[in-house]
Amino acid sequence: MQIPKASEVVKSYKKIKSFIHHTPILNSTDLNEKIGTKIWLKCENFQKVGAFKFRGACNAVLPLEASVAKNGVATHSSGNHGQAIAKAAQIKGIPAYIVMPENAPKVKIQAVKGYGAKVIYCEPTQLAREQTLKDVIHQTNAHFVHPYDNSDVILGQASAAWEFLHQIPELELIITPVGGGGLLSGSILAAEAFHAIQKRPICKIIAAEPEQANDAYRSMISGSIQSLTNEQTANPTIADGLRTNLGNIPFQIISRAHTQIVCVSEESIVQAMKYIWERFNMIIEASCAVPIAALLEKKIAPTFKNVGVIITGGNVDLDNLPWNKAG
Repeated sequence: MQIPKASEVVKSYKKIKSFIHHTPILNSTDLNEKIGTKIWLKCENFQKVGAFKFRGACNAVLPLEASVAKNGVATHSSGNHGQAIAKAAQIKGIPAYIVMPENAPKVKIQAVKGYGAKVIYCEPTQLAREQTLKDVIHQTNAHFVHPYDNSDVILGQASAAWEFLHQIPELELIITPVGGGGLLSGSILAAEAFHAIQKRPICKIIAAEPEQANDAYRSMISGSIQSLTNEQTANPTIADGLRTNLGNIPFQIISRAHTQIVCVSEESIVQAMKYIWERFNMIIEASCAVPIAALLEKKIAPTFKNVGVIITGGNVDLDNLPWNKAG
């Protein structure tokens, strides 16, 4: 598939904007004071299906021609992308088949089923996901929508940063989490498009990821896509949405932009998640607490006057909260 271009961001946004929520921005004096600069949160936890992933799913599923869509769509996902594809397929009126790891959060599994999709379980490894998906596609002839290594998905995810930059045009930096790289690469394209069209200084894009899933960080250093180590797979990060390797298309975009990636500890992820729950009275999941953790850990110097963070999702198993386990 072709590498998406910044010039395609606007076209994709116009295609999906009537289906998605234009999510709000939140700000906190306490957080600003803790970091030493203005922090703006783009609340994609208020997006349909509770995560930014619905943007990419809409852009990849809704425009499918009848001849392609007739057998439905299929994907693999730890949760949010699966929910997004299930919801987009429901809107389009076609079947959806979602391969999910056995250890995926129950709340996400239930949501996928709630949108009418069929869930097929697999072992919690990348290899198992891909092999199980192959079997499903062989049986159903469904159209595969990759969670992040797909140009249409990336352009859909770009709409979050595109909206963000229009809501707060003075943003100098946007921080995203990074798992497969769809949101990160899409945000880079959105910043480039906004710069080209609005003639404003380009907004820098930085990513944050867990130390226990630092494959993107290692990929940028080595110049080639790295996998999670055996130890990281055996002791997975609490940020379940980031337990995946970079896709080839995102990696090319991220590498071209020389994107900085910072890593944070598991303890700091839990503390950042709890801080947002308490201070903002807002449910967020562990994966989108990672950029907040990077700020609180001072992994990103407060040299920017206006910093944006994309809060990627809020689908949490309320019976299995990390600070309760830690206690």
